[in-house]
Amino acid sequence: MTADDDVIAPELGDSLDLHTFQPRECADVVEEYVRAAQEAGMTRVRIIHGKGAGTLRRIVHAVLDRHAAVASYALDETGNWGATIVELHASSSDVSS
Repeated sequence: MTADDDVIAPELGDSLDLHTFQPRECADVVEEYVRAAQEAGMTRVRIIHGKGAGTLRRIVHAVLDRHAAVASYALDETGNWGATIVELHASSSDVSS
């Protein structure tokens, strides 16, 4: 048994809160989250980056700008501009049926 055998992956939800991650980790976390969300068939997710100085928001938006799964994104308009709503393209497995 290796140490990886004890790792339990968290359940994939329709939102990701980046407050628990270091800024240097966020680009990779967002990249993987968007990929996993699309593969799970999600079409809309929310990424919480906080308001602050905007560093995490800029990191998130840079990843979303280049991610093939992203159809569009915008700051959450429900009065919480500390989050971004992301619309995803349908996964290729959803389109093939």
